[in-house]
Amino acid sequence: MNRIKGKVVIITGASSGIGEATALLLAEKGAKLVLAARRKEKLAEIVTTIREKNGEAVYKETDVTKPADNQALIDYAKEIYGKIDVIFLNAGIMPSSPLSALKTEEWDQMIDINIKGVLHGLAAVLPDFISQKSGQVIATSSVAGLKAYPNAAVYGATKWAVRNLMEVLRMESAQEGTNIRTATIYPAAINTELLDTITDEAAAKGMNALYKEHGISPDRVANIVAFAINQPEDVNVNEFTVGPTSQPW
Repeated sequence: MNRIKGKVVIITGASSGIGEATALLLAEKGAKLVLAARRKEKLAEIVTTIREKNGEAVYKETDVTKPADNQALIDYAKEIYGKIDVIFLNAGIMPSSPLSALKTEEWDQMIDINIKGVLHGLAAVLPDFISQKSGQVIATSSVAGLKAYPNAAVYGATKWAVRNLMEVLRMESAQEGTNIRTATIYPAAINTELLDTITDEAAAKGMNALYKEHGISPDRVANIVAFAINQPEDVNVNEFTVGPTSQPW
């Protein structure tokens, strides 16, 4: 059964990688998409591709670090489609480096995008999900949100935070009877633009070698997002660890 058809799905970080692959797959399955990211030209291209295949999609230039942008995104989705069923909080960066490199500006950027970006998205969408007593929040964490890795102290800390936020959201929603479903995804080596944000030379070299050997396509993660959305409303499949079969993460 296709329970995705007709659902209104917001995707942040939709201009490339996992977000883009998920948008293309969900469009094929009949979802109505609202794509969000900072690169509006790239979003426009993806929307055009979806529409050419008779899919439904719009986009909204969004900086997830700004609460007002997140609220504007929610308002735009309701203006276009009248409701919101799912939000996929997928925006994130991964400028890995050892703590001793003291790249404090990058630490702040990761906190602002990877944690605060999720919080701003939740703050914007939860009033609607609570009032309608339904909705689904999906978030991209990382295997670095499950275990510690050198060069990923701050990145991992942000992804551990996402893990905790999502688990508490699931528990509180059950206690409060709001029927909000959650799904947290912990990807390993998925070939996206994440590596482009690494400025530390040694960290970049190591990560590029790892991904070159093991990396798999982001559409593998898109399949999991679709699986989570397609579950019956009374079923919450809340955690997925996903990576290459060949990678001993």
